[in-house]
Amino acid sequence: MRIPRGGWVAVLATVDTKAQEADFLRRWFQERGCEARVVDLGLRPPPEGGPPANVPREAVAQAAGAGPAEVGQMRRDRALAAMGEGAGRLLLEAWRRGELRGALAIGGNQGTAAACIALRALPLGVPKVVVSTVASGNLRPYIHASDVAVMFSVADFVGGPNRVSRTVLSRAAGMLLGAVAAEPEPQDGKPAVALTALGNTHGAVSSLAAWLQQEGYEAVVFHASGAGGTAMERLAEEGAFVAVLDLTPHELVGEVFPEDIYAPVQAGRLTVAGRLGLPQVVAPGGLDYFIFGAPETVPAPYRERPTHHHNPYNTNVKAQPDEVERVAEELCRRLGTARGPVALVVPLRGWSYIGQEGGPLWDPEVPQALRRVVRAQLPASVRYVEVDCAINEAGFVRAVQGVFREMLVEEVRS
Repeated sequence: MRIPRGGWVAVLATVDTKAQEADFLRRWFQERGCEARVVDLGLRPPPEGGPPANVPREAVAQAAGAGPAEVGQMRRDRALAAMGEGAGRLLLEAWRRGELRGALAIGGNQGTAAACIALRALPLGVPKVVVSTVASGNLRPYIHASDVAVMFSVADFVGGPNRVSRTVLSRAAGMLLGAVAAEPEPQDGKPAVALTALGNTHGAVSSLAAWLQQEGYEAVVFHASGAGGTAMERLAEEGAFVAVLDLTPHELVGEVFPEDIYAPVQAGRLTVAGRLGLPQVVAPGGLDYFIFGAPETVPAPYRERPTHHHNPYNTNVKAQPDEVERVAEELCRRLGTARGPVALVVPLRGWSYIGQEGGPLWDPEVPQALRRVVRAQLPASVRYVEVDCAINEAGFVRAVQGVFREMLVEEVRS
């Protein structure tokens, strides 16, 4: 493994409780020719006589705009958030200077929370690993839409490294070192277009992705699982895309009905591309059903409806026409705020494999419900196109291709 010369990796830990594990990792990296610096996220002073942190908690607190005393007066959750934000700023500054190569965090519940806030501050592609005692739980609030690799610690971090934790920590450090040593593939220079998808809109999205590549674009597809849509919009804000084909904005259902488990990590789906003025083509892919977890987790009011058991941990339940109307109203409001060209392309015979004619969740009233709202409330600034087919059929794909071509021609003329 070739280790890049220069730079260093960060080891994030609450040193007051994880000093021995942090020092174990620092020595592990250094024995392999990679400098490691411990960043202290702790709310309390480190143990006396222990190995000092390279970046002490005082520096982390100051980077958050406070001192240790002020952080100590905060409510615990706010104090941990402040330490995470301070560490994130320090890491980001080090990365921008060309010094930071990657970051490995260890923690229990509290340390994981602070560390993940810090790791999320780093851009996509910067190697980030967290070893956590709570990794088998719901990590959505910790990870958000960031590319953080997570490893379960198996044993707790109490009493210093042991036969279990040494193995896990060594493997995690090896993961980070491998990522640091790996050279990213060079970009080909093609303009990139973002697309959103679910398995139920795969046919349409895969066809359009192939077409975009033939047209000289790079197609980047995001799974509309809550984190996926948010990740797409975060990258759009960073200037990654020249246009967006938001064909599967299912996360909007989760914003209107929060019990849907694919609600976006960050509120405001379908607003970022418009605010940036990016050309966007939108379709109602996946707006015809709710997504819940395992069958026993489906909320009681939804259990008697037509249902598709997607996998053991994912249950799709039909949306009623009045619910679709509520989602459509929000869709119209958000598209109406766009500063750039935007079109809504609606297939009238279903918005998913399971919601199309012949599918287990098909209801002809669902497309009509959206149609009524759109015709009454969609601003004139949004182009509206209806297609008499299902979303995964060739007619819909051709319609999107035509709208996209016309949109880009108009963009060039303007």
